[in-house]
Amino acid sequence: MNIEKVCILGGSGFVGHHLSARLAAAGVRCRIVTRHPQRHRDQAVLPGAEVVAGNIGDTAELRRLFEGCDGVINLVGILNERGKGGAEFRNIHVDLVDRITEAARGTGVRRFLHMSALNASAGQGTSEYLRSKGEGENQAHTRGHSSMEVTSFRPSVIFGPGDSFFNRFAGLLKSAPGVFPLACPHSRFQPVYVGDVAEAFVRALNDRTAWDRHYDLCGPEVYTLHELVEYTAGVIGKKVRVVGLGDFLSRVQGRVLQHAPGKPFSYDNYLSLQTDSVCDKNDLGTLGITARDIGSVVPLYLGRESQRGRLDGLRRLV
Repeated sequence: MNIEKVCILGGSGFVGHHLSARLAAAGVRCRIVTRHPQRHRDQAVLPGAEVVAGNIGDTAELRRLFEGCDGVINLVGILNERGKGGAEFRNIHVDLVDRITEAARGTGVRRFLHMSALNASAGQGTSEYLRSKGEGENQAHTRGHSSMEVTSFRPSVIFGPGDSFFNRFAGLLKSAPGVFPLACPHSRFQPVYVGDVAEAFVRALNDRTAWDRHYDLCGPEVYTLHELVEYTAGVIGKKVRVVGLGDFLSRVQGRVLQHAPGKPFSYDNYLSLQTDSVCDKNDLGTLGITARDIGSVVPLYLGRESQRGRLDGLRRLV
């Protein structure tokens, strides 16, 4: 199987920007679907790329978008709902996958790469986010398998320029008055570089051994959330005391902040953090990729305003 052109749903987002560039460099043409094509002219100039408007909520529209493509890549996902009850999680993480697999039939699409999440499980996920991600992953493999070769990817928290993890904490820390209360400080992560995630997609695209595989993707090191937030403070040069909250206050913080503007933290986030986001087996190695650590990347984009911040960030990892 030789995949020459793919349609990327969610291709204008954080991972999509990195992935489309990698695919273009590998000679794969990309149709990048977004609600606002005019905002992503940087991607439109990539060799073989086209940025188009499309309604991913309509199966007939998806069928039109898939025409002429050999493969589909689904990067669409949300960490928080605007409402509550799991309806939006289900629409984005499960129902969209059903629409994708239905629309792909009869359009010539032979390959489906699906972005899931580490610890995603329809039956055992600790949060609505993880349960809906797990159900969507199951649907991708069961419903999609009848007409396409499917591979799913399950990363830990993804970092890199433009990420919503280190950049979000950096923004929150900058406005902190000197003390920063942190929910679930002992939760563990194995942050994975966005460039390594993108490379995993590229390598798996035309690899027959990747068919019907579920790849767990992690970086080389495990950190607690407390360590990551303190590290972020050091990189941006912010003097602040990070105070870890116990379980009760962590739950309270989730209940309260889910109603704050921008929803910086939610009760569903709290539930997700009850399961450590670390790999039992890191499949970046399976794909021949050497994982990059945060110390080689994060100071380059978070510490731009402070030479001392870059140095402090590097020292904290030694």
